Amino acid sequence: MNVSGTADLPLHNGRAPPWLFERMVELSGAISKAVMDEYGRKEFLHRITDPYWFQALACTIGFDWHSSGTTTTTCGALKMAIEPEESGVAVLGGKGKAGLKTPAEISGLEDVFSLRSSVIDEMVYASKMSSKVDNSCIQDDYRLYHHSFFVTEDGDWGVVQQGMDGERGFARRYHWRNDPAEGFVDEPHAGICCDTRKENVLDMTSQRSEEAQKTSVDLVNDGPKHLRRYLAGSGQTNLLTFQNKDLNMPERHPVLQIDISKRGWDVLKRAYEFQPSNYEEMVGLRGMGPKKLRALALVSDLIYGSEPSWEDPVKYSFAHGGKDGTPYPVDRDVYDSTIEVLRGAVEDADVKETQRRDALRRLHKLTCK
Repeated sequence: MNVSGTADLPLHNGRAPPWLFERMVELSGAISKAVMDEYGRKEFLHRITDPYWFQALACTIGFDWHSSGTTTTTCGALKMAIEPEESGVAVLGGKGKAGLKTPAEISGLEDVFSLRSSVIDEMVYASKMSSKVDNSCIQDDYRLYHHSFFVTEDGDWGVVQQGMDGERGFARRYHWRNDPAEGFVDEPHAGICCDTRKENVLDMTSQRSEEAQKTSVDLVNDGPKHLRRYLAGSGQTNLLTFQNKDLNMPERHPVLQIDISKRGWDVLKRAYEFQPSNYEEMVGLRGMGPKKLRALALVSDLIYGSEPSWEDPVKYSFAHGGKDGTPYPVDRDVYDSTIEVLRGAVEDADVKETQRRDALRRLHKLTCK
């Protein structure tokens, strides 16, 4: 299956000083090489796309453990440290505009890794769809601003991307890894971790949203004209009317932010002309963003009773428990096994002895607590 997870991180201003970042590049590169030499490229990709292992790596190379910059800085260090020609792994994309260049960078790997054009096309699709799902299908108010794409010469890929909730000043990190047998809209997230669960999060990837997915596709394929009586202004009562009335609407059913512009109706018209065969195909259409997906979900429920999921897809809050027993006591065996994985990698890493000792010292402090 496609596996991913998230982590909530507070926004910290500033950046890693050059002297520290240089060492991050060297140490992260050495740890990555040790893991690949010992376990192979696929296992390295598996670990990078595990939110807990990624967090542990960031801590080991010395970055602020709970800052939003953990993601961008660690991915940036890995991109500089890992040489595709030497390792068979490439780190693409990055923060802001660098993330938008990911499809072009993927296309450039056709000669570097001798990948078939069909595999390249699948990876470009994966890059775009993973971003679209986390921006549009899961409406948790985190807007993506970082997208790193990890590729192996064997054709495996993974994604580490991050969104920002501007009002709370928190970032949420999403992890993906591929399996061609699975799609992008059938609960692609697993092992999701963050400290808070939001209310009224539309999750169109939930299995509970399966009927709403099918109905949304049917609504598009039937043509957008009949949707106007529910979403556009007319003499009739429509969904937007409820915004200005003193009605007690259920909290789980927010009828907000669904106003469809002329451009939006044009998108629905093009979708009708395309006749998507399933929900993933519909989501992948250009211009099919969060407002249109939300509107279709609401109308699906209103007309056909195909209720989507309004639960935040957060499943786990902590990797190992909490020191004060909240939410549960620390599981020392699990904690120690996590550290042992990293310790083995660090001990095998080809780095200077002083850096090895510094990394092991930090891991030792975690073990002894």
